[in-house]
Amino acid sequence: MPLEFVSDRFLHEFSTFGIGGPILYFAPVTSFEEMREGFLFAREKKLPFLVLGKGSNCLFDDRGFRGVVLLNRIDFCNWKDSVVEVGSGYSFSLLGTQAARKGLSGLEFAAGIPASVGGAIFMNAGANGKETCLSLSKVVYLHADGTLSSYSKEELSFGYRFSCFQKMQGAILSATFSLCPEQPEAREKQIEIIAYRKKTQPLQAKSIGCIFRNPSTTLSAGRVIEECGLKGAKVGMAKVSEMHANFIVNEEKATAEQVLELIQKVQEKVKREKGILLEREIWVISYE
Repeated sequence: MPLEFVSDRFLHEFSTFGIGGPILYFAPVTSFEEMREGFLFAREKKLPFLVLGKGSNCLFDDRGFRGVVLLNRIDFCNWKDSVVEVGSGYSFSLLGTQAARKGLSGLEFAAGIPASVGGAIFMNAGANGKETCLSLSKVVYLHADGTLSSYSKEELSFGYRFSCFQKMQGAILSATFSLCPEQPEAREKQIEIIAYRKKTQPLQAKSIGCIFRNPSTTLSAGRVIEECGLKGAKVGMAKVSEMHANFIVNEEKATAEQVLELIQKVQEKVKREKGILLEREIWVISYE
């Protein structure tokens, strides 16, 4: 069956921030072929497309998105010993939990990260000194023109919150991870990571994760922001978390405009007091 597009959905429905306006064309995709069909539809309409996973790490425009939004539901997961092939729409947090319960090490940090597998690879998500790329072995990728590519890890480039996919037009479809077997302590380590997150991060609030990149390997953005006395700073309903200063939370009905104004306010004060220009880690998705 061909993809069915609707025009009555809003980005805030798919955002961990609860922010974002109407979508011009929307459809969930559950297979490689449906993703390709979505790309071709966008090309025929001469419109931009946006592939959504869990809706974290993205600030959506209050006016919405004047294009095609494809909600990634490619969520298969196939295990073979210590290797797993997984769809890009699969929950990264769930994958990490399942791996640790199997006594496999490499993705303990993933538990609690509100991202899809595709989003985690795209951002090279990381925590506790680990990054997504470390256990990655292969990625299947669909280019905007509909062509399919399979890349080994050695053919890709990664950095701090960076992957080469950020410079490409298309979508990650699936990934293969090679994990370390016979690691019974993996689950225990993971439980410790989750407990620490619950204690130090506003996981129950509406947010999109860390707003800024850390200025260096030894200096965290959260600490710098806190030292500038910005915990609790507000613009409208957007507020710097009092639990973790590198999080902005939506207290009720914050707008993207308020969040951007608060981000600028934080950057200016940190620059003025510390001489550090904080760079955004989040992606701001424009209207068109």
